[in-house]
Amino acid sequence: MQEILSKQDIDKKINRLAHQLLENCFEEEKLFLGGISGNGIILANRIADEIRNHSDLEIEVFEIFINKAEPWSEQTRLTAEKKDLKNGYIVLVDDVLNSGKTMQYALIEILQFPTKAIKTLTLVDRTHRRFPIKANFVGLSLSTTLKDRVEVILTGDDAKAYLV
Repeated sequence: MQEILSKQDIDKKINRLAHQLLENCFEEEKLFLGGISGNGIILANRIADEIRNHSDLEIEVFEIFINKAEPWSEQTRLTAEKKDLKNGYIVLVDDVLNSGKTMQYALIEILQFPTKAIKTLTLVDRTHRRFPIKANFVGLSLSTTLKDRVEVILTGDDAKAYLV
């Protein structure tokens, strides 16, 4: 295992991502952060906290429950009411973006109602796309082989990202 991000690096990336979001949506009154279940929701909450520390922008964080291995096998669920997200500025958040499959299926669910904008944010972008998903906000772009795996730990004092 090779460490690619230390706890301090992750904290800096989250801070920078939060500021990039603020710069990008400065005209908005409210921002919706949709975290993919697991590390995505943890990352979304950390970014929301960072934004709240630097802005009065209203932030609503919601969780997206999706079967990451076989997203077509069961219904994707959101903890936010779809009527609340209508015409909202929505940012899909996950820790690692690889093939784009998970983000694509989350996007399909959100596209069932009108939105103002939908952006994507990831801590680590591996750029091995099989689906037409682009990361709008990236903490770290990483060139890897298809055999490599990225593991991210976002909680506790041992928060790190590894290349396995």
